[in-house]
Order: sequence, then C-alpha cells, then structure tokens
Amino acid sequence: MSSALLVMDVQRAIVDIVDADAGYLSRLRRAIDGARAANIPVIYVVIALRPGFPEVSTRNRALTAIAQAGLYVEGAPGTEIHPEVAPRPGEVVVTKRRASAFSGSDLDVVLKARGIDSLVLTGIATSAVVLYTLCQANDLDFGLTVLSDACLDTDPEMHRALTERLFPQWADVVTVDDWLKTTAPR
Repeated sequence: MSSALLVMDVQRAIVDIVDADAGYLSRLRRAIDGARAANIPVIYVVIALRPGFPEVSTRNRALTAIAQAGLYVEGAPGTEIHPEVAPRPGEVVVTKRRASAFSGSDLDVVLKARGIDSLVLTGIATSAVVLYTLCQANDLDFGLTVLSDACLDTDPEMHRALTERLFPQWADVVTVDDWLKTTAPR
C-alpha cells in the first residue's frame, strides 16, 4: 500500500480563526517531518475561491457565509499555508473549492498518478475538511488514518465526538506519536 499525508486547510487565516493551541503546529510539523523521513509524500490542500465567488451557490450555507465575509479569495492575505508547516519545493499543493479535499480539485488525479491508495488525514477543521474528505475517501476505497491530534476544530467537543466515535468506523484514528512509531524509517 502506498500512502500520502494530507495537510488540509492549515492556512494563516484558518489557524487564526481556530486559535490553535500552542502545540498544534509543532505536532503537525512532526508528522510532516516523519512522513518526509519515511518517503511518504506530503500533499497540501488549501481552500481558495475565485474573486466574485462564482463557485458559491446561495444554497450552500457554509460557503455563502464565507463569501459574505470575503474569506479565502485566491491570493488574498491569509490564504497561504501557515509558514510553520509550509511545503518544500516540489511538494504538491492542491486547491479545492468545497469542504472535501476532492471537491473541485485534482486531488484524485494526483493520487492515482502516484499510485497512492492510502491517506493519512490532518487539518483544520475536524468537522469540515477532515470529515468531508474522510467520507469521500472512504467511498473511493482509500485506506484511511486520521491523526487525531493533528486535526483541530473550533468546537473541542465536536472534535472529540468525531475522532472518538465517528471516524473509527472508517479509519484508524491515532496520535501523531503513535503514527510516527509505525512510519519511522527502518
């Protein structure tokens, strides 16, 4: 099985909204460094909407709220990946237009081209990009792991319920440290 680590929506403006705990970015950085050391591709996923929001339907409440707030416009300050976990040259950055990393992006093409059939999910927010990507990746028959402490949500109780009750139905849910023990180069 060939795996990839997905780092999803860890963009400056999103990190600021969630008010990430002091250890979040360092835990995520350890996961990224561990993946690189084990030759596991690190793929970044960002949300970016076109100016004027042509891809936002008024029927989509979440995206309408984002558009009304003027958030996540391509190239706007705050949409860049947080510098503490920034990609290295040559690492893939996928732009999505919806909650799931697969929706409105070429992620599936990138994964198929690399023969990747297993995903390790991280990101902000647990109840948005992580949940939606997990559901879609499950339907696409990917092997799945969620790094529970490399995911974050504005609602800690929602994060707990998802990572402890829902996600284990479809994925292995482990901490960064436990995952690193199984992925360390041998």
